[in-house]
Amino acid sequence: MGFIDLSGALGRQFGSIGLALNEIYTQLIIKRSDQFKVIGNSAARAEQCAESICSKLDLPKTFQIEVAAAIPEHVGLGSGTQMALAVGLALNGFYDLGLKIREIAALTARGRRSGIGIGVFEQGGLVVDGGRGEKTIIPPIISQLKIPENWRFILIFDRRGQGLHGEQEVSAFKKLPTFSQQEAARLCYLLMMQGLPAVVEKDINSFGDVISQLQQSVGEHFAPVQGGVFTSSEVDQAMQWLKEKGVVAIGQTSWGPTGFCAVDDPAQAELLKEGLEQQFSGSENLHFMVASARNCGGEVIAG
Repeated sequence: MGFIDLSGALGRQFGSIGLALNEIYTQLIIKRSDQFKVIGNSAARAEQCAESICSKLDLPKTFQIEVAAAIPEHVGLGSGTQMALAVGLALNGFYDLGLKIREIAALTARGRRSGIGIGVFEQGGLVVDGGRGEKTIIPPIISQLKIPENWRFILIFDRRGQGLHGEQEVSAFKKLPTFSQQEAARLCYLLMMQGLPAVVEKDINSFGDVISQLQQSVGEHFAPVQGGVFTSSEVDQAMQWLKEKGVVAIGQTSWGPTGFCAVDDPAQAELLKEGLEQQFSGSENLHFMVASARNCGGEVIAG
């Protein structure tokens, strides 16, 4: 849901807020096999993770992994981190390694900027990480709250493209101007004294106002390298339609192109999704989904 301090003025940079969803997930099945094989969606990424972990820990590749479900790659939903941690956790259980999630994250080089993907894998809910300091290995989680059960999040996908990632992302950060320390302080103040208390008190309007302000500020900062506050102009149009309907927490996930918003009524969420489908029926690019928050972390089920 966005970074809270891109200035680094206090010696810590980034810091971010995000949450876990139920309907979009990664699921792996690992079983013993004489032949190492990885099959299913995003098999190449899963195989790369498995190869790397086995090499670093000197593990025999006497298993097969089936990727039963995978988060879409490079659309702002943390697919890389979730895949790496899922593969690591599967191997951890398979070989009884006794590793903790953060040890797996360090082993797979996750959390280089945001700790959100790690935090939601650990415990779900809404999480805030404290950014990276000089000696930080994995960004620390400084807040974790349960999302009210009735809240829903409408996701707007653009089938055409992907957000910045890899070397493109590294290059983009180098091109950005210095972020205002005063603006970072304002965003942190809003989050601490309005956004987080609003989640506890189930006040979606106050929470949504903070997320919208944070997204607008960070989106304007990223605009020179992503083409605007939103990466996708069609997603931008859909978000403006939702804004006119009074929907809150308007924003873009990570580098996008996926957009999101929040409502506190499941029925309203479905009606808004239907409205979007009618309003943008002429677009071959947009796809809409209603998702609920996941208030628990990743799970291992022994068969």
